[in-house]
Amino acid sequence: MENTASAARAAQRQLAAAPAQDRSEALRHLAVLLDTRQDDILTANAADLAAAARADLAAPLQARLKLTPEKLATLRDGVRSLAEGADPVGDPLRRTLLDDGLMLTQVKAPIGVLLIIFESRPDAVIQIGSLAIRSGNAVLLKGGREAAHSNAVLVGLLQEALSSAGLSPEAAVGVADRAGVAALLALDHLIDLVIPRGSGSLVKHIQSSTRIPVLGHAEGVCHTYLDAAADPTMAATLSVDGKCDYPAACNATETLLVHRDFLPSLPGVADALREAGVTLRADEAARAVIGDCEAATAEDWRTEYGDRVLSVAVVDSLEAAVAHIHRYGSGHTESIVTDDEHAADRFLTIVDSASVFHNASTRFADGYRYGLGAEVGISTGRIHARGPVGVDGLMTTRWLLRGSGQGAGEYSSGARTFQHRSLPV
Repeated sequence: MENTASAARAAQRQLAAAPAQDRSEALRHLAVLLDTRQDDILTANAADLAAAARADLAAPLQARLKLTPEKLATLRDGVRSLAEGADPVGDPLRRTLLDDGLMLTQVKAPIGVLLIIFESRPDAVIQIGSLAIRSGNAVLLKGGREAAHSNAVLVGLLQEALSSAGLSPEAAVGVADRAGVAALLALDHLIDLVIPRGSGSLVKHIQSSTRIPVLGHAEGVCHTYLDAAADPTMAATLSVDGKCDYPAACNATETLLVHRDFLPSLPGVADALREAGVTLRADEAARAVIGDCEAATAEDWRTEYGDRVLSVAVVDSLEAAVAHIHRYGSGHTESIVTDDEHAADRFLTIVDSASVFHNASTRFADGYRYGLGAEVGISTGRIHARGPVGVDGLMTTRWLLRGSGQGAGEYSSGARTFQHRSLPV
C-alpha cells in the first residue's frame, strides 16, 4: 500500500503539471468509454446485483448499487461538462505588487492524493474520478465489496482515459480490501485527504482511525417544512419528491415538519405520500388529522431511513421548526414550502445547514444539479468545503513570487518599503 500511495503521489504531480488540454482530453475519452463500454459496465453491475440479492443486502444499499442506462447517461453528461469547463489548476486568485519587480500571485492548486472510501454506489467511481482528473488530484478508490465487479470495470475506464491522454494511470487506483484501507490510513505522509461516502457510522469510524484530515458528512437527516402559508398542491408534490425520487439518497427528506395552521391541508399531503408507498410515523397532533399511522418516537426525528419511511412532526411556528432542525438534523439540507416571502427569507437566513431551499425539493442538493459536473460527496462540516463538493472543493492554493534579485533584508533595514498594491487577476 505504501508503494501504491507513493506511485499515486508521483502520478498526481505529473497530472497537475500537465497542460490543461491533457486533463480535458482524458475526460473527453472517459465520456466516450462510458458510452462504448456500457454493456460491459451493466454486465458487471448485474453480477453485483445478483450477489447482493443472494446475500440479502439491505434494500437501500441495493438501490444505491444499481446502475442503469439513465444513470450512465447522467454520468456521461457530468464528465462532458467537466471536460468543457474551465481548468482550475494554476488559476490566479489574487495578484499583489509587493514592490517594483516583486510580484506575488496566489493560484489554485490540487490538494494532492485523495483516499475515497464509499459504500455500494459504483457511480461514485466516475463522479469522483472525473473530478480528480479535472482538478489534478490522484485518487485511491475503495468501494464496498458488494460493488466489486462494477468498481473494477469503472476504475479500469479511468485508467484507460488517463493513459489515452499520456497521463499516468496510477493517478486513479482501486483498493481491493479493508486491510489495504487500514494500511493507507496510516500513511499521512503520502495521503492528503480522506473522503468517506456512506453512513454516519462509516464516517465516524474513519475519523477515529487516522491522522489524515477527513472530509465527510453526518447522516442525511433532511427536513421539509410546510409553513402556514404553504400551497397545499406544492406541499404534496415536494413532500413526495423529497421522499420518493430516490429514498436511498442522503438528500432525501426524512422528516416533514408541519406548521399547526397547515394541519387542515395535511391529509391531502399524507394521502399523496401513502399513494407513493410511504409509511408515515407521526406525532400525536399529526395523527389526529391524517388517520391511523405509526407513532413517532424521539429516535425517529434523528433517523436517516434511506427508504420510503417518513416522520411527521407538528410545530407552532417557523422558529419552532428551525429549533427542531437544529436539535435533530445533521446540517445537510432543509427546505421550506411557503408563499410567504418574509418567512422564506427568515428560514434561509437562520437555518444552519449546508443547503437551505425555498419551494424546492431537498433532492436538489447534488453536485450535478448544482452545475458542478459531479461531486465527491456532500460535506456537512465547516472547514474547507460545505455542501456538494465539486472541483473547487478539491483545490487548495499556492503562492508564486517573481522577483528581480530582492532580499528580505532590504525591507527590514528600511532601505526599501513594500507597496502591497492589489492588481487585477
